[in-house]
Amino acid sequence: MALDRVDRRIIAELSADARLSVRALAERIHLSRNATHTRILHLIESGAIEGFRARVDRKAIGLHVMAVITAKLAAGASVAEVMAALQALPHVESVLAVSGDIDLFVTVNAPDHDVLSEVILQEIRQVPGIASTRSYVVLDSREGTPPGLAAAGQNAHLTAVD
Repeated sequence: MALDRVDRRIIAELSADARLSVRALAERIHLSRNATHTRILHLIESGAIEGFRARVDRKAIGLHVMAVITAKLAAGASVAEVMAALQALPHVESVLAVSGDIDLFVTVNAPDHDVLSEVILQEIRQVPGIASTRSYVVLDSREGTPPGLAAAGQNAHLTAVD
């Protein structure tokens, strides 16, 4: 789908604050409320916007330990099947297939190190098709540019739509 400058601006604004009302969004991008609403619906129907999510503070909900686990797959293992099995595990936030000398990155959030250890040793390493893993405890993290802002350019929130 080809996105014009207005579509990119809508995505950028909603990426920064998904709770914006249509009216507030319309004011920010200098379009009518109806035109803005129509464009949002089109972006949703086309799949450019998949949904609206809350950004959650992991520590505030009791998940104090985060780790990145790298995994190598056994010969002949199905990447899709292993990813699906990992995705279904409690505490697994994301699973990414990557290129290079490893096959997967798995991010895990746990309340403490004991649970993290259990998730890695008793759940992730037991998934059929996993040959080996390495674990890295995250000491600090920062979010980067949301996809909508990256697509619109980093200063999208500062410019008005012509």
